[in-house]
Amino acid sequence: MPEAPTDPKLMAETRLPLAGLRVLDLTLARAGPTCVRHLADWGADIIRVEPPGQGDGLGGARDGFDQVNLHRNKRGLSIDLKNPAGLAAFLKVAATADILVENMRMQVKHRLKIAYDDLKDLNPRLIYASISGFGQTGPYSKRGGVDQIAQGMGGLMTITGEPDRGPMRVGIPINDLTAGNLLAMGIMMKLYDRERTGRGGYVHTSLLEAQVFMLDFQASRFLMDGEVAGQAGNDHPVNIPMGVFPTKDKPINIAASSAKLWTNFCKAAGHEEWLEVEEWKTNGGRSKDRKRINQVIAEVTKQQSSEYWIDKLEEAGIPCGPVNNIREVFEDPQVQHLEMAMPMQHRTRGDIKVVAQPVNIEGVDTGFYRDMPNLGEHNDEILAEAGLTPADIAELKAKGALGGA
Repeated sequence: MPEAPTDPKLMAETRLPLAGLRVLDLTLARAGPTCVRHLADWGADIIRVEPPGQGDGLGGARDGFDQVNLHRNKRGLSIDLKNPAGLAAFLKVAATADILVENMRMQVKHRLKIAYDDLKDLNPRLIYASISGFGQTGPYSKRGGVDQIAQGMGGLMTITGEPDRGPMRVGIPINDLTAGNLLAMGIMMKLYDRERTGRGGYVHTSLLEAQVFMLDFQASRFLMDGEVAGQAGNDHPVNIPMGVFPTKDKPINIAASSAKLWTNFCKAAGHEEWLEVEEWKTNGGRSKDRKRINQVIAEVTKQQSSEYWIDKLEEAGIPCGPVNNIREVFEDPQVQHLEMAMPMQHRTRGDIKVVAQPVNIEGVDTGFYRDMPNLGEHNDEILAEAGLTPADIAELKAKGALGGA
């Protein structure tokens, strides 16, 4: 394992929950790096393994907003796994690792001879973690998958957007992010199991599995009652009133669907006569008359500002909130209180901010400890930690097995 750090920033890593764990990061694009980012932020020693040349091929500049946010808190090893000498050196590093995370196509990792079956005997304690498009086995297992493909195949695009407007994607890569989050959770469970058994194992998920899981009540609605949900726009699929309503300045969300909330809402809106409308006295009745209810509410809400309604509805105990753009999100006082914009120092961009870790452990601060590595920035120190001598490393360089400076 690496020696204890002396840099004050790095010393803080030793107090984090995952300090002492070594992770090989062979991930590409977004789903895999999302998983690894959790491990990195909580103190694991992340070794980002990239091929010589341009790196992993993730879109955007190496110092761009996306890569810097995804690949913080890592060290960099650039090594050619297609080169026999490079593969041999990589296997020595893999023998020292606790966790390996990858999201290559299934056939690629087998061709490179770095699949789980290739490494499990080399390092029995290794937790090998994979994300694929559609699963490690089955008729689609060899297909490449990206987020939007999974959104479509997993049903999300048919329940997103307004009725009769055609399929609509979600505005973030929801399957990449969810699969990465789920894999990080799976790794944590396997780490706990390893404490009892002394052995690692294989943990995997896929974009399609993540999407089907995230259908949640819309999936159980079909599985148990046979209902195939459609698009409901900004309205809740089954509860009413719950959706977006206009105000003088900007839209707001209102959630007043229970009997008590509906009563409180009608009073706060100054229209207690709505409580006497026979077909609006039950959630089922309100749901059937959704269009008319939304129209009469909108006529009232658009007469005052968003701030007026949020204050008034909050006072009445009715969940509500503004519809913010991204700038307004980070200007919001609660978001600022939660410190979701994390300051960091970047070697070329100077003082910047990235998206903070959303998990909170009382008494532990993840902070920021390491800039995103340059290609192969830590080749020599990582290989030396795996037992290679300076002569061995020089030979790898002579054979063209290493990339970077």
